[in-house]
Amino acid sequence: MRFLAGFLLVGASLTSFLATPRAQFDPLPSVRLVPAPPLTLPADVDSNVPMVWELVGGVWRLFAFASINGAPSRLMGPAVDRMQHGGPVALVPDPGDGVWIQSIVPDENGTWYGYYHHERPADGCGRLDRFILRLGAARSTDQGRTWRDLGIILEAAPETLACATPNLYVAGGVGDVSAMLAPDRTDLFLFFSQYSRIPAEQGVAVARLAWADRDAPVGRVLVWVNGAWLPPRRTSEGVWLSPAGTPLAPVTRPWHDGAPEADAFWGPSVHWNRYLERYVMLLSRARDEDFNSSGIYISYARTLRDPRQWSAPRKILDRPAWYPQVAGLDPKTGTDRDAGRRSRFFVQGRSDYYIDFLR
Repeated sequence: MRFLAGFLLVGASLTSFLATPRAQFDPLPSVRLVPAPPLTLPADVDSNVPMVWELVGGVWRLFAFASINGAPSRLMGPAVDRMQHGGPVALVPDPGDGVWIQSIVPDENGTWYGYYHHERPADGCGRLDRFILRLGAARSTDQGRTWRDLGIILEAAPETLACATPNLYVAGGVGDVSAMLAPDRTDLFLFFSQYSRIPAEQGVAVARLAWADRDAPVGRVLVWVNGAWLPPRRTSEGVWLSPAGTPLAPVTRPWHDGAPEADAFWGPSVHWNRYLERYVMLLSRARDEDFNSSGIYISYARTLRDPRQWSAPRKILDRPAWYPQVAGLDPKTGTDRDAGRRSRFFVQGRSDYYIDFLR
């Protein structure tokens, strides 16, 4: 892509991942990336950075959570461009190994529910140089200083692991989660990356949790598989294993096949855009087993409930980058889950652009 008159303009797509007939004829928005004063969050980041507004002592404060090398920390301030480092956070009991808090959904009573990416060494493969990914849930009642672990909620079956993989980091599992609560607050939708050894099971998938089960989510997360929401199965050891979800976009060059090339979407970040009245998903796209990027992509949907509604991803930034997300600019509402016509566009904790949505 190239810059024209100070911005990058990206057109709409009329095709979709797994489109229903109605979605195929729904004209889509476009975006432009406008250069902005550089902004870097006051912490190292190798993950999505979830954000929450909270009223503290009669003053609205923005909280954000930056994770690096499996250790999350808390940021806070009056706005996204005035954040300060607030120290590490505690997850109790500690699940061990690396934890990245990647998405937070606040409840109406002030409780925050966090959804985390967990990495453990692939010792079952005899490879301590690679990792197996899982997703967990936690709860905080003190504005994110401490979190009560609620357990692992999405875990891939052992037979899907790729023990002989040439991938630089991952030997299988599911990770990199973005959570969105439905407008009626009945269901939570989880968008995540799958790294199965089976090519047809690789890519971004969707799961659903009844919001009424948020305090006891283990064994209750359903995964979208070929049009149906399927439950996990429980092993004789008491471990809940999730079915492999249907990817929103199939990979064209799979992970783990022995070739250095890959072509797969991963690392989703989803928000509700009030200006567009649509959900927006930003994604990374890997071009090889080392996760080198072929750019940042965008997709749209009018509803969370039908994964077939998501439009085909279109490139918005032709630059190697990981973990794209927005930060809405409206006080008290703008976060990584809520944005308007113009937002900050972040990649791995740094923002060089505004993102303008055009309808």
